[in-house]
Amino acid sequence: MFAKSALTYAPVPLPHRAAYSDAEMLTKAREYLAHMQQRHTVRDFTSQPVAREVIELCIQTAGSAPSGANHQPWHFVAIANPALKQQIREEAEEEERRFYAGGGGDEWIKALEPIGTTADKPHLTTAPWLIVVFAQRWGEFEDGSRYKNYYVPESVNIATGFLLAALHEAGLCSLTHTPNPMKFLNAALGRPASEKPTMIIAVGHPSADAKVPGVAKMKKPLAEISTILE
Repeated sequence: MFAKSALTYAPVPLPHRAAYSDAEMLTKAREYLAHMQQRHTVRDFTSQPVAREVIELCIQTAGSAPSGANHQPWHFVAIANPALKQQIREEAEEEERRFYAGGGGDEWIKALEPIGTTADKPHLTTAPWLIVVFAQRWGEFEDGSRYKNYYVPESVNIATGFLLAALHEAGLCSLTHTPNPMKFLNAALGRPASEKPTMIIAVGHPSADAKVPGVAKMKKPLAEISTILE
């Protein structure tokens, strides 16, 4: 993306501006809150297909996120291939079995009990799409020389948030999954050593009997998650 010869500051006028009244801003903020409160993480998917273009547009939204030095240190691999999804499930479940056998530690495993998770991950094959998020630790110029990426975890986390919001906006459900370790994903998906897998996101439509843990609806109130200084 970057050429050494083009690393100069070239400002352009702000291309888009919102011109809402105070009342309109309040309405939009309330509407978006209500919309995002309807987003739920599910583990029960149908195999109903989702068009590739929908997934591509959601990833494009993720790619519009801000990033350190605008290096955009991320790569998203979207997978619909059944055999590849099966391979990922088998390797992820192998890591999960180690985790639940004691690798995760008693405190962590205890904390997961209200969520109802186990080492079995059928969503990895049932959901029509998996999106694997990779963080790029360094990039390359057109001549093959490396350049450092900055604020990589922060940038990738912001982009992942954009992606989850875009999937919800498209009417889809998602599940974030982080087997540990995840190095097997580089080999499975042919990604270079410069990239670190951070998350597998299962994407699709919820099954008719899909459920969510009751604890997942218990969100901290505003007073606990914010401090307002005027």
